[in-house]
Amino acid sequence: MQRKQGVVSIDQGTTSTRACWLGENSGFEHVAQREYSQFFPQSGWVEQDAETIWSDTLATCREVISHAGGLPAAIGITNQRETLIVWERATGKPIHRAIVWQDRRGADHCARLKAAGLEPLVHAKTGLLIDPYFSATKLAWILDNVEGARADAEAGKLAAGTVDSFLLWRLTKGRVHATDATNASRTLLFNIATQSWDADLLELFGVPASLLPEVRDTVADYGETDPEWFGAPVPIRALVGDQQSAAVGQGCFAPGMWKSTYGTGCFVLRNTGNTQVESHHRLLSTVGYRLNGEVTYAQEGGIFMAGAAVKWLRDKLGLIASSAETAQLAASVSDTGGVHVVPAFTGLGAPYWDMGARGAILGMTLDTGKAHIVRATLESVAFQTRDLLEAFAADAGHVETQTLRVDGGMVANDWFCQSLAD
Repeated sequence: MQRKQGVVSIDQGTTSTRACWLGENSGFEHVAQREYSQFFPQSGWVEQDAETIWSDTLATCREVISHAGGLPAAIGITNQRETLIVWERATGKPIHRAIVWQDRRGADHCARLKAAGLEPLVHAKTGLLIDPYFSATKLAWILDNVEGARADAEAGKLAAGTVDSFLLWRLTKGRVHATDATNASRTLLFNIATQSWDADLLELFGVPASLLPEVRDTVADYGETDPEWFGAPVPIRALVGDQQSAAVGQGCFAPGMWKSTYGTGCFVLRNTGNTQVESHHRLLSTVGYRLNGEVTYAQEGGIFMAGAAVKWLRDKLGLIASSAETAQLAASVSDTGGVHVVPAFTGLGAPYWDMGARGAILGMTLDTGKAHIVRATLESVAFQTRDLLEAFAADAGHVETQTLRVDGGMVANDWFCQSLAD
């Protein structure tokens, strides 16, 4: 198959996997997408089948390459960030389901660390707060709860990483075990000042360094795909966490520019240039991207439930058949009738960081209908965004929100976007 002008972007998300062919005119010429299931084995636990993630990635890439009629010049990968996978080096087989970023099983572990007064140390090194949202306690849980995992890890038989690392391993058939600085910065194990895995943090969480991938620039040489997958090798030239990739896609290259993405969750990122900002309102400092060894930092606030709350209306409550119905339903009532939805199904993120919070619907009467609940659910995402923007403004000392660039599945909903703007 001949080489064509264009690149393939793999977008491995929380509820679906997509491959997109970006043509020479900078437009997406074809997109292939597959939704997949999550598993909830206990309250607050969220898992995914890593083999399904891999097979869907391969299938969607093959579809867009077939549609283009040629091989791309390169592949780039963006991914759900904190989701953690551990696999056998010899076979590439995962030893446990992927533990998803929404998962809260590490709450007790985090509580013990915070009670011991360790959060200031962790925050100073990582820019993050101690929370099960991040990867470290997920990895510690697998090592401590999967039979033989810790011994195999210490013997060098296992590899671990976020989804980008797992896909890179599979695409290169184990020849490359690497990640980029944006994904590494979401693990609680990476020092964002020194740009390296931190020995103190590895010891604190009980993680052998041999498990972890090499950390490279966001745009770098990540090897080539094995010829088996697409008929000939294809260079892999970028890895980047999904929220950072959205900021790049929105052109947030100058300090002070920001975006808000409404996918499964909602994440606001603000470019802070070469400055690692210290937040006094429980926002995070993270790596925005790293190019040619030079780090651009970002300040971030995240809420765990945005589009996932709409999915809950559809899949669990059966109030809607499709997300598109929510705009009409929300507009069909003048207000929520006093109903408030708190979509804390997996806890509350910034600026509250309440691991034990759970979802609630409040204020219902006999007059409450599904339109009120739908409207209140959409409004809850807008109100949580306002909480984040107020935290950003408090850190900055003044309100500077003139333009907020938005993306993600929810922004196709005009009613929601107007509610957000209001």
